[in-house]
Amino acid sequence: MRTTHRRWRRLGTAFAATAALAVAGLCTAAHADAAAPTTKATWTATPCANPKHKGELTCDSLRVTGGLTTFQKQQAARTGVTPKAADASTPSGYGPSDLQSAYGLTSAAASKGSGETIAIVDAYNDPNAEADLAKYRSYYGLPACTKASGCFKQVSQTGSTTSLPSADSGWAEEESLDLDMASAVCPNCNILLVEAKSATMANLGTAVNEAVTLGAKYVSNSYGGSESSSDTSYDSSYFNHPGVAITVSAGDEAYGAEYPAASKYVTSVGGTALSKSSSTTRGWTETVWETSSTEGTGSGCSAYDAKPSWQTDTGCAKRTIADVSAVADPATGVSVYDSYGVTAGWYTFGGTSASSPIIASVYALAGTPSSGSYPAKFPYTAAGTSALNDVTSGNNGSCTPSYLCTAQSGYDGPTGWGTPQGTSAFTG
Repeated sequence: MRTTHRRWRRLGTAFAATAALAVAGLCTAAHADAAAPTTKATWTATPCANPKHKGELTCDSLRVTGGLTTFQKQQAARTGVTPKAADASTPSGYGPSDLQSAYGLTSAAASKGSGETIAIVDAYNDPNAEADLAKYRSYYGLPACTKASGCFKQVSQTGSTTSLPSADSGWAEEESLDLDMASAVCPNCNILLVEAKSATMANLGTAVNEAVTLGAKYVSNSYGGSESSSDTSYDSSYFNHPGVAITVSAGDEAYGAEYPAASKYVTSVGGTALSKSSSTTRGWTETVWETSSTEGTGSGCSAYDAKPSWQTDTGCAKRTIADVSAVADPATGVSVYDSYGVTAGWYTFGGTSASSPIIASVYALAGTPSSGSYPAKFPYTAAGTSALNDVTSGNNGSCTPSYLCTAQSGYDGPTGWGTPQGTSAFTG
């Protein structure tokens, strides 16, 4: 494996401050101004060195840097107000009731999930995770979820509750996003946050194994990187867990396959733009998320991972990404509370970092997978039914055959079989 060319990253690469004058350098505006154009944030790698050992990453994480977005400049031109630090005192992205409504989960979220544990796997420590989670849940009227009550647990990749990794503000934002999405969709679920000591596949994979060892039946992973010939060995070492629903973000760099979304053992989750609609019975509409040629949901053919038996599309000889999808466009993003970043307060986040924990939480509402099952298969058995919202418009690039990057009726790469409409597509 040529590790010097393999870079892993958290996948919250597109997000925005909620205020009209967003924090400098963050991506789009809050969805309160849905017509506003979006722009890709400027990202730079944190200081890092070339890896010395197999499986280590070139850089540990990515962070947003300074500068004004196009939206901020246009707002300034319209209002005459010079952009400044955000007033992030109130949220303006989608909250729990929005997501539950959009995906037919209102009843299930109120009555199901008790006793189920959703695991969130990320790198590095968020020292404010419990406090920020409490802020989010309190604001939206969700039941408290604390360490003292046993609802929330925060551990290292070895399971330690006291010896946690070093902190990182970029990954802390990712953890806030993941924890809040699990809370929004399954407010009665327990949440297990497993923090890898660094963003290598070996450490993140070890964290996945620890989550399963600690009893989680639903494990969300919002990170990824380019594929390599080592991926099939990673499959067997970290992701082959029958009876566990493992979800992985499809990526945020538009058309192209990433790992571990390409693993045949996981549910690969693409991203959509989600908008309210008075002209549909559902009350919502969705299209493929694509901001630009380099920012949008990932999809495509794996170069290494074999096609799972339940996947029958003919345009890829190997594994096709994605399986299902959920909201990811930062222009129609979700509200998140974070206090360990640049400015403490409410943000609107996007990226397939949001869609992965959403889908993991839908699996949790659907109930414990049967022993020996591979939950990635479940949506395929419900294909073409009302259990999934078929997304039929939009694309994330150009490709052949076109369904790998362009939405169509039935299965397509960017959105898989569609988005949840209730929980029945996510049970065996």
